[in-house]
Amino acid sequence: MTQRPPSALLAIDGGGTRCRIALERAREILVVESGPANASSDFDETLVQIRLGLEQLSHKANLPLAQLTEVPAFVGLAGVVSSDIAQRLAQHLPLTRTHIEDDRPAALRGALGAAEGAIAHCGTGSFLASQIKGERRIIGGWGQHLGDQASAQWLGRLALARTLNVIDGLEPASPLSASLLSRFSNSAQIVAFAAQASPMEFGTLARDVTRHASAGDALAMDLMRQGARYISETLPRIGWTPGQALCLTGGLAPEYRAYLPCQMQDDLQPPQGDPLSGALALARDFATKAQTIAQTEAPPPIRTDQ
Repeated sequence: MTQRPPSALLAIDGGGTRCRIALERAREILVVESGPANASSDFDETLVQIRLGLEQLSHKANLPLAQLTEVPAFVGLAGVVSSDIAQRLAQHLPLTRTHIEDDRPAALRGALGAAEGAIAHCGTGSFLASQIKGERRIIGGWGQHLGDQASAQWLGRLALARTLNVIDGLEPASPLSASLLSRFSNSAQIVAFAAQASPMEFGTLARDVTRHASAGDALAMDLMRQGARYISETLPRIGWTPGQALCLTGGLAPEYRAYLPCQMQDDLQPPQGDPLSGALALARDFATKAQTIAQTEAPPPIRTDQ
């Protein structure tokens, strides 16, 4: 039996900065955007932002919300670190046919499509991922307290820590440390900020690091080398080898390009798509698989020729 492609697909890509929701139907893709959606750090607000986005998309698509929520959906959200969180989301979201994962598979699929290779994703948070010989491996993404090396929040937090070293006289001052001290005035303000700062607030400081690194600031360049070293030393441990495709995704990752080993730089490729396009591809896989299961389990047709 020939399968018909799904008439409509819904994809949700949510992270620490924003949540994007896309509806693909016929020959158009409609996209809306709402606020941050991290299921671990703020579950209730994640539900609020997804519902808000669905309402916006319903209006934009001129489609009743009740019909929109029946469309097969792939939901990829930061903070979905266990099946319990995924099940809890499924219970509270108004979607009737959905597959829920964290946001990393969508970023991997969007960047590489079906090709073999790996990605280093560094946005507010970070993770590394590969798809090689049919096997998908994803590591990292454990948040600001336990991981997210080379991410924007990691880079901003480390810049503040190194600035405290400057105050203590453990390393020389630089334009970067001077810039951060002019913003926070003294060590007490730095400590007070760090005690309550969100990943996004830490992440805004990464812009100071990259700006000063491009101007040759020794401290900023050392921080960039530290992030690049994590990428270059860890990717081979999840199967990436020279000659395979490598994509730097997220707002910060491309800034590490010049600090990576030459061989790794030679293998860099622009991403084929973004996490939202990857989420749409995974929604298509989910809808097709569900359709196949439904056809397999359907009762045989009633014969009328007997």
